[in-house]
Order: sequence, then C-alpha cells, then structure tokens
Amino acid sequence: MKLITIGDNGYIVLGIVSADTHYNSDELKKRKQQSPTYEEKGVRYMMCSCGNYISVGETAVSVTCPTCVNRKIMINFPELHEDKPKRKSTGRPAGWHFMVEFVDVNGNVFHKGVEQPKLKGTLPPTKIKPKKKTKRRS
Repeated sequence: MKLITIGDNGYIVLGIVSADTHYNSDELKKRKQQSPTYEEKGVRYMMCSCGNYISVGETAVSVTCPTCVNRKIMINFPELHEDKPKRKSTGRPAGWHFMVEFVDVNGNVFHKGVEQPKLKGTLPPTKIKPKKKTKRRS
C-alpha cells in the first residue's frame, strides 16, 4: 500500500482522503471554519472550495471534491501523472492483416495476416493505394 503525504495533517490512501482525527467533531468545528452547508430530503450537503456541493455525514466539518483532490495531487506530484508513451506506427496500412497477400518494406510476406518466413525477400513491397476522398453533397 502506498501512502502519499499532503501537508502536515492529511494523507491519501488509494484515492480516499483522510485526516489525522484524534479530535472529536466538536473540537474540529472549533478549530476549523465550517464550510457552507444545506440539507435536502434528510441528506446534508457541504460546499467544496471550488463551489461544488458534496453529500457528507453529520460530523463533517469541511469537504474536498474529487476534482480538487486530483488537481492538488497533480500539482504536488507531477511524476505520478506523466504522459504514457504513444503507440509507434508499424508502417503497415489499416487492415493489412485482412489482405490475401501483403509484403511490408522489410520484405516480410504475410498471407491473411500470417507471416511466411520462407518467402521473405522474394516479392516486391505491396503498393498502398490512398483512399479516395468523397465529395461533400451540399
């Protein structure tokens, strides 16, 4: 399990925000300003710092929405959100494995997508015809 610390009192475990709560709810309310709340049909909602309302329990003092949590993690830990390397193109056209016979630029011969190593280099590379663009009907 990986723990990531944020600030002095909070930590995140698998994306769930938790706080060091050795205080009871009344002491927390005294120590921290309570976020704006309202109740609707018996469910209590509290406003995040970005303005979104989140349903909370009766003892909650403040709330942070998942969007704000992700934003804080991306700012504090950019190495966790690096871009994945994009897929490299093989140079083969779309649907090459459906062709009866296909020869790539290296001379590899494929029959219906299955490589035929015995025929390597015996045939010229397959010429790829560009797809014709259709005219717009307007």
